[in-house]
Amino acid sequence: MPLLMMPLLLAACQSETPKGKIENADGNLAVSPAVIAANKSVADYLDMDDNTDFENAERGFIATFEETVVRTDEGGFVYDFGAYEFLKNPAPDTANPSLWRQSQLASKHGLFKVMDGIYQVRGYDVSNITFIRGKTGWIVVDPLISKEVAAKAKELVDRELGVLPVTGVIFTHSHLDHYGGVRGLISETDVANGVEIIAPDGFVRETVSENILAGNAMGRRASYMFGSLLPKQADGQIGVGLGQTISSGTPGLLYPTINVDHTGQKVTVDGVEMDFILTLDAEAPSEFMFYLPQFKAFCQVEIINHTFHNLYTPRGAKVRDGRRWAKYIDEAIYLFGDKAEVSFGSHHWPTWGQEQTIKLWTGQRDVYRYVHDQTVRLANQGYTMHEIPQRLNVPDGIAKSFANRGYYGTVSHNSKAQYQLYFGYFDGNPANLNPLGPVEAGKKFVSYMGGAQNVIDKARADYDKGEFRFAATALNNVVFAEPDNETAANLLADTYTQMGYMAESGSWRDFYLTGASELRHGIKDLPTIRTSSPDMVRAIPLDLYFDLLAVRLNGPEAAKNDRNLNFELTDTKEKALLMISNGTLHHRLGHRDDNAPTLKLTRTALDQLNLKQKTFDELMEDGSLSIDGNPLAVQSFFALIEEPEFWFEIVRP
Repeated sequence: MPLLMMPLLLAACQSETPKGKIENADGNLAVSPAVIAANKSVADYLDMDDNTDFENAERGFIATFEETVVRTDEGGFVYDFGAYEFLKNPAPDTANPSLWRQSQLASKHGLFKVMDGIYQVRGYDVSNITFIRGKTGWIVVDPLISKEVAAKAKELVDRELGVLPVTGVIFTHSHLDHYGGVRGLISETDVANGVEIIAPDGFVRETVSENILAGNAMGRRASYMFGSLLPKQADGQIGVGLGQTISSGTPGLLYPTINVDHTGQKVTVDGVEMDFILTLDAEAPSEFMFYLPQFKAFCQVEIINHTFHNLYTPRGAKVRDGRRWAKYIDEAIYLFGDKAEVSFGSHHWPTWGQEQTIKLWTGQRDVYRYVHDQTVRLANQGYTMHEIPQRLNVPDGIAKSFANRGYYGTVSHNSKAQYQLYFGYFDGNPANLNPLGPVEAGKKFVSYMGGAQNVIDKARADYDKGEFRFAATALNNVVFAEPDNETAANLLADTYTQMGYMAESGSWRDFYLTGASELRHGIKDLPTIRTSSPDMVRAIPLDLYFDLLAVRLNGPEAAKNDRNLNFELTDTKEKALLMISNGTLHHRLGHRDDNAPTLKLTRTALDQLNLKQKTFDELMEDGSLSIDGNPLAVQSFFALIEEPEFWFEIVRP
């Protein structure tokens, strides 16, 4: 029986001082003059003397904890919100000054007063947690990733503002950093006693469906994107632009009690009225924003941020529609722009005053719309996915605003996302219809160039001139052609390091520096965070579970013998027919084959298998699992389901 292995959405291997910690450089790699010049040009382009964001990020500060490390009840490491003290120093040569500035802002941690009745704890996770004062207690917006950091935030609120119960919870969208910590605040008993949980339409299914089928690869790539393997230091991980890093405690899920399914829907909880804008399939598949009339405050959630967000996320996900995203922001402008006196979100710091709020919203609207529209315009002129970003210069009126800089998303990736949205990855050039794979292409490239040493010599000359992008491409071909060529690997690692030092995007920096680390030191087989939360496993619909089995089926082996299996959950009365046909796995809910063996088990037993709490044999012994028919047939059926390795190669073949 296969086990459900689903790395957390925001990823793997976060720890306090991981064994075998990967360092980014060998300690004596000089920063290239080209990097220094590129970083200076960014600083010269932007108004680095503008302290408005710093004033807003510090406004309303009340207190924080002196002890900055958050731990599990067993003493395990969860988060250290004081790990970024080094950011108080001026930007070093090893970091883009614009990203350094963003990280300085995002690393500010503690309890902040947004206005009378609205408070935020920021910097205790990659996202914010917001407390809205109701008649009898707190309505909590987005309880972070882990129960431990959510509980720590509530402890700080209790200490500074007085102990009040949680009377409502708002899950603004279906990403883990906006609901996972809920059990640090409330339980099923609280919900049964009247605590409301508000969520957007489709929330529960989307919490598990967006990443379940491709979760293993997304998790591995997320270890690059969030810099989980890198030390937190001036030449390492300094933040991801949207926040600093992710907590690694215990995620959970409680089911919503109030569903928001249309714009204009109004909900009142504990005396607080909320007016919603439904924003499906923009930043998240299930999401909303909302206005609080009594506070004249708007919750921009993650549709509006102090960064250009991802229309394509480098960890891997479906691309997002910038046109739709911009329309939702415009909807906020004309519905609430003349009402909201403060705008606060699930990341970053608030914006006060109608003029500044409209300025932020308008800039965010325009940057998504501009990249979408101009990408499509240039594509219609015949330019391709890789040509358009080179021609797409965002106007100064958008680009000079810090809130629109690519600290998390980038113009390059977001433009390619919009191209893919309409045209797919193929650019129309016949040469790219069926290109060689990276190993075969690498070998041909090296051969055409007269051997690996010729490529290395030319790449080193480019490196010395600060021309890193093609040097990286050329050296990558050598590494894939000759994986044991350490000279090429080390020079490629140095190249990636320099590219990381000049990256304005936190996720790009982490990708470059993590790639450099793995080229130098190889893959470290560190512990990975798997889905250990029973809440998440219980939430997986049966049809999605079968879809997961289908994408883990060893097709070539399965094609040798078609077979059927009946699957029954004895407590929920759900049943399905699983059919292997020509190496593919299909399921029909509510059907059975009288001639096929039947696997019977409870939903709890299925969850215990997926959580590795019990084995197949143990469940048979306690009677919660049984087989009608040939047990060997059932065993052979599930023997075809594979569990992928998490630590697969990325920068080597």
